[in-house]
Amino acid sequence: MNRIFIVDDHPVMRRGYANIIREEMDLEVCGEAGEGLEALDKIRNTQPDLVISDLTLGSGMGGLELIKTLQTELPDLPILVVSMHDESLYADRALKAGAKGYVMKAEADTIIVKAVRRVLRGGIYVSEEVSEKILLHFAGGHLDKGQSPLEGLSDRELEVFEHLGHGRTTEEIAEAMLISPKTVESYRSRIKEKLAVEHNTELIRRAVQWVESDA
Repeated sequence: MNRIFIVDDHPVMRRGYANIIREEMDLEVCGEAGEGLEALDKIRNTQPDLVISDLTLGSGMGGLELIKTLQTELPDLPILVVSMHDESLYADRALKAGAKGYVMKAEADTIIVKAVRRVLRGGIYVSEEVSEKILLHFAGGHLDKGQSPLEGLSDRELEVFEHLGHGRTTEEIAEAMLISPKTVESYRSRIKEKLAVEHNTELIRRAVQWVESDA
């Protein structure tokens, strides 16, 4: 029996994944969590065979940080990301962090079991588009020159950008990410520089626009 741990900040989503998994005779749900730090603690104790995790979690540790930490502590633990975020921007980041697969939430109902089984067998599960992008990278090919400028942001900078898009203040972002307001401002300055944005109002407008388009 393969034991699955589910990490998602929406209880309804966790129940949905759990119901699908429990229909399989050889799969069972051994635990769940809505926040990164909570998940890390529970995973250490339950020792699952696979973790399903979203990227946007509750306050504190985000999904990418959770993946990196688990890969450091439990390098043989496979992780499958199921997220609403655009896979063209996030799948590569998730795989580099240590995940073994990426599934869009809109498709999860129909392919999550297939993805889970492939990852449990030691494989990698991504869409054909992401697979082609990865192969082009390793073959020395050139990626689409029209790729999003957000690809130049670090994982933490992208996390701050997302918080800005949700209308959160510097203090709220600092509390959510467990960092100081000064560090948030430093990230904000680097984001503006990388996106060639001069004013905070324009930065926030672009962040809101991106979050709405990604919803």
